[in-house]
Amino acid sequence: MTENREQFRPPEHPTDHFLLTTVVGSYPKPKWLNRADDLHEDDESGFTDGHLHEAEDDACRVITNEHERAGLDVVVDGEMRRNEMVEFFAHRIDGYEFNGPVKVWGHNYFDKPSVTEEVAYDEPWLVDEFEFTTGVADRPVKVPITGPYTLANWSFNEAYDDEEALAYDLADLVNEEIEKLVEAGARYIQIDEPALATTPDDHAIVGECLERIAADVPDDVRIGLHVCYGDYSRIYPEINEFPIDEFDVELCNGDYEQIETFADGEFEPDLALGVVDAHVAEVEPVEDIKENIKEGLKVVPPERLTVSPDCGLKLLPREVAYGKMENMVQAARELESELDAGEVDVGYAGAQAPADD
Repeated sequence: MTENREQFRPPEHPTDHFLLTTVVGSYPKPKWLNRADDLHEDDESGFTDGHLHEAEDDACRVITNEHERAGLDVVVDGEMRRNEMVEFFAHRIDGYEFNGPVKVWGHNYFDKPSVTEEVAYDEPWLVDEFEFTTGVADRPVKVPITGPYTLANWSFNEAYDDEEALAYDLADLVNEEIEKLVEAGARYIQIDEPALATTPDDHAIVGECLERIAADVPDDVRIGLHVCYGDYSRIYPEINEFPIDEFDVELCNGDYEQIETFADGEFEPDLALGVVDAHVAEVEPVEDIKENIKEGLKVVPPERLTVSPDCGLKLLPREVAYGKMENMVQAARELESELDAGEVDVGYAGAQAPADD
């Protein structure tokens, strides 16, 4: 699974070993962008669509630059133009309607959409966003997309016989969007499927969705699957059959209690491992992050390991989010040097398998 990974190694990388560093997607918005959103929603403010787009452009420049200053190998724009991971896409897919917020837990509300007719692809969802970000970035750009299973599972279904049929139609639309992104130059696509961890018995549906998503996508385009929280033993080893290059898991928050689930020497995709906790508003020391990265070396060798935060960082204070990224990159670079020097014991289970006589 490593062939399309080398394209993200920076030129003149100083070590033989390379741990790819990136982020999952979301990042804290500048406070002035939140203020701009509020003004845009106020009909009496005079704050136009054009004013909001200018503010979003500025925020994308700032956050993309922030990711590059932290040293990330692959950046995103922090999803500055997005509000919520389902709502953003539902507004762009024909067949969805919004009927007001739904209470989901405590005092939190979610503007849960309804599918009222067969879904259809109209205009590109993310191509403009990707082209803008690549225009201001000096490093490769990753594109996160909410997956079809989550888009189906977190919506009211008023048009299809069942959620499975809806998910498959949405998967076809995601495939169409990825084709547009590939034409625009995208080489790293991340499918976000948080619903998989909450309904793991449906991994077969997610697998079929991914087959549709990945259909005819060129081999040099890296497809990742991000699944946050949950009991991963309920979807492993089934994920080995998924047509993905990389499986991104949230284990730092659980102190890597589930790492052994994957450390059987049979793990097929590359591993993207969360090595800083997106739920804790403290910056982990570099030495602690290095130990977290080593947990991933129990599952895959260094050339198949990507390091990132556990999940999106949008709920953290911005200075904390930046500190986590900066320390994460430093930890990866130090560990690469130690791997070159033979100072790190790679615990990869596949490397320890006895040779056949």
